[in-house]
Amino acid sequence: MDNQQELFPVVNEQGETIGKITRREAHDGTKILHPVVHLHVFNSKGELYLQHRPDWKDIQPGKWDTATGGHVDFGETTEQALLREVREELGITEFTPEFVCRYVFEGKREKELVYVHKTIYDGKITPNEKELQGGRYWSKDEILSNMGKGIFTPNFEDEYRKVFL
Repeated sequence: MDNQQELFPVVNEQGETIGKITRREAHDGTKILHPVVHLHVFNSKGELYLQHRPDWKDIQPGKWDTATGGHVDFGETTEQALLREVREELGITEFTPEFVCRYVFEGKREKELVYVHKTIYDGKITPNEKELQGGRYWSKDEILSNMGKGIFTPNFEDEYRKVFL
């Protein structure tokens, strides 16, 4: 189970910190805007690595999602959060992130300011068994043929359409 007392910054749409909340408050339906980082990991063949979310996650359990996605901790920069999350979730320490865009995502229980990055990486990926239920590379055709079937998180599908189609 995720630490419900973990502290996240509250931000405005420009990304400026204006307060702090706990993980529980971030996901309780009040939809307080807080920042997250995403990294899309492509291999040199153009396939996209997706993580399989474990069934115990409080948001979108059991679905396939962006390779790395995580909250920015209070007092942490988005760059620090991205490096930490990629290391924690995938075991990757040597990669070159490219900033793609920033947007507001609003789900059923939360509202996030998403900082999207991508990278090309052909090295070893070691999904953290405490955080993920594994992962694998997907071809573009495979992703497109499975969209809208409840396999992927709605956030991943929206972001993939926005950024890569």
